[in-house]
Amino acid sequence: MKSSLLRTPMLCLSLLTLAACGQGKTQGPPQMPPPAVGVITAQPQSSPLTQNLVGRLSPYRSADVRARVPGVLFKRNYDEGTDVKKGQLLFQIDPAPLKAALDSSMAAQAQAQATYTNNKTTAQRLQALAPKGYVSQTDLDNALAAERTAAGALQAAQANVQAARLNLGYANVVSPIDGRAGQQQVTEGALVGQGDTTLLTTVDQIDPLYVNFTMSVAAMEQMRRAQSSGNVTLADPDKANVQVTMPDGSVYGEQGVLDFSDTTVNPATGAVNLRAIIPNPKHTLLPGMYVTLQATLGQQHKVFLIPQQAVQRDTIGAYVMTVGSDGNVVRKNITTTDMSGGNWVVSDGLAAGDQIVMSGLQNVKAGAPAKASPWQAPASGASANAPGPAPSGK
Repeated sequence: MKSSLLRTPMLCLSLLTLAACGQGKTQGPPQMPPPAVGVITAQPQSSPLTQNLVGRLSPYRSADVRARVPGVLFKRNYDEGTDVKKGQLLFQIDPAPLKAALDSSMAAQAQAQATYTNNKTTAQRLQALAPKGYVSQTDLDNALAAERTAAGALQAAQANVQAARLNLGYANVVSPIDGRAGQQQVTEGALVGQGDTTLLTTVDQIDPLYVNFTMSVAAMEQMRRAQSSGNVTLADPDKANVQVTMPDGSVYGEQGVLDFSDTTVNPATGAVNLRAIIPNPKHTLLPGMYVTLQATLGQQHKVFLIPQQAVQRDTIGAYVMTVGSDGNVVRKNITTTDMSGGNWVVSDGLAAGDQIVMSGLQNVKAGAPAKASPWQAPASGASANAPGPAPSGK
């Protein structure tokens, strides 16, 4: 009787336990809500067509200052590394031997002038007497020949005087252009101009400057094909801007303009030589410097500007995560060309209206659902990966 009474409560307890287990299997664990993400809508637009390149600066004009006459270098009349003007005296060569040569030439000219005058007077006298038969034709011919010979000798003497005067002028070595004079190559007392024009210094015009750089043939051909298809509009050479970045990373304050594109390909590099001209009023830039530059070569159309934080990369390439119309996350592989103001320029892989995930990327997975809301730029100091405005829940 007692065992019967005990079995009844135990049976009831077992039935309750089985009922609770069956109810738990029916409901299952609670489902997590889809992650909230901030998205932007991709819209095609136009963007500057830029190329990031490396160039080297060179003078706008460069002139070698050389000794054009032989002599001893007498004096230097400029400070090395300073700006000089065209025609400014830079060096003096000892003028004494050149002055003596000029005096000798002038004396020879005077002698030739006297000979010519005498021969001319004789010829004129004989010409007056010949019709009267007082002189023979032979004497007249000899007198006229002597006059012509003396005239030629006089012209030669005059040319020698002019040459000697030029050589004496070359003793004062002047700057051929406006620019900055470099280091003196020879010192005072050196014998210069003996058999060759001795280099004394170099004057470089550094305002403006040239920026020399190259572009691969493949890149240029790609731009031409894009222009043919209407996706790119190339700028005229005199309207293509160049922005120089200094070696320390700062942006140079003056913009340059492309002014030369070679018509042949360098066989050693397989690239085309290009050149831009850039103002240098404060002489901040110096010839020989290597700089990075961004050349704006035109406009590219029907591209997407996607903020840098939305673009991810793996072994396959660049991609973005998007939220499809069904609310599921979709990976889209993209093709990027260059950067524009902190945005990647995407030329392929996106369509107008794509909802690109900007924030909450660490919480999404391709094929899984996500709750999208318009993305807003975070305030200063906030995390760029924070999700957008949370959807209102009730």
